[in-house]
Amino acid sequence: MDLSVGAPLTLLLLAGNGFFVAAEFALVAAKRPRLERAAAGGSRGAAQAVAGIRELSLMLAGAQLGITMCSLGLGLVSEPVFAGTLTPPLHALGLPEAAAHAVAFVLALALVTFLHMVLGEMAPKSWAIVAPERSATILAPPFRAFAKIVRPVLAALNSVTNLLLRLIGVRPRDAVEVSRTPEQLHSLAVESRRLGLIAEADLIILTAALEAPRAPLADLVIPVADIVSVPAAATPQQVIDTAVRTGRTRIMVDGPDADGRDRMVHVRDAYLARARGRDTAAGELAHPVPAVPLDSPVGAAVTQLRAAHSSLGVVTGADGRRAGLISLDDLLATLVTPA
Repeated sequence: MDLSVGAPLTLLLLAGNGFFVAAEFALVAAKRPRLERAAAGGSRGAAQAVAGIRELSLMLAGAQLGITMCSLGLGLVSEPVFAGTLTPPLHALGLPEAAAHAVAFVLALALVTFLHMVLGEMAPKSWAIVAPERSATILAPPFRAFAKIVRPVLAALNSVTNLLLRLIGVRPRDAVEVSRTPEQLHSLAVESRRLGLIAEADLIILTAALEAPRAPLADLVIPVADIVSVPAAATPQQVIDTAVRTGRTRIMVDGPDADGRDRMVHVRDAYLARARGRDTAAGELAHPVPAVPLDSPVGAAVTQLRAAHSSLGVVTGADGRRAGLISLDDLLATLVTPA
C-alpha cells in the first residue's frame, strides 16, 4: 500500500478514534437533566444521548471496541505505510537497508503515536469535556447506530466484564450517577486547568467553592452573648422596639415551645400584628428553630435549615447545650463567595 492510499486511511482511522473517544467522554460528563430537558423540547440528538446514558455500560463497551479497532488499524496500516515510504530516502542517504528500515520504522511509530495521541485522543477528549451536552447531542445518534450494529458483540463483552466485576465484589451499573462528588468536580477542574481550558485564578476560585460546603461552622456562629431575645410574653411593639434598637429582623424568644424547641419571631410578623390591632404575644408569633450540631459542615447546615424552612439555627455543642446561632444568610454567603 502506497502513501496516497495510506495517508487518507490514516486520517480516517484517526477521525474514527477521535469520534469514539469524544462519544465516551461526552456520555460520561454530560448532565442527564439538561439532556432530558432538551429531549423534552424535541431534540432527537439529546434523546439519543439520554438513551445512551441509560445503558452507559454497553455504550462504553462500544466506545472501547471502536477505539481498539481504530488503534489496531493504525498499527496494521499506517505504521508500515509510513515506514515503507521513509525507508528508500534513508537508504539513499547511505544507510544500510536494514538500518534504514529500522530508523524508518521508529520514525513512523513516533509520527503515528503523536497523531494518535493529539488528534485521536487529547483533542476530542478536551472538546467533549468543555461542551459535554452539545457533544453528546451531536455524537449520540451515529454512536448509537454503531452500537446497534455491534450490539451482540457488545452484549457478550459486557456480560463477561460484569461477571468479572461480580467475582471481585464490585456491583456493575448500567447508568451513570447524575450527581458529582466534590472530589470528581475538583478532578475535572484540575484537568481543565492542565489542558489550558481555565485560568489559574478560576481554578483557585473553583477549588475554594468546592471546599466551602465542608468548612466548619465555628467562624460563622453568633456567640450566645450576642443573641438578641425577647420574653415569650413580649408584645408586638416590644418586638419592634427590640428590632429597631439592635438592627435585627429575626429575634429569639426566651424559653422553648411546647415541644421543647427553640423559637424565633420575625419583626415582620410583629408589624402585621400591630397593624391588625392585635396584642399577640411574641411566643404566639414565633416559629421553631432547628438545632444544628456544632461539628456540622457548612453544606450540611444549609441543607438542614432549608429543609426546616428556617433562616436561623441554634448551634449545639457536643453536650447538647446551646453554643450560639447560625444564620442561613451567612452560610449561603460562604458558599457563594468563599474566602
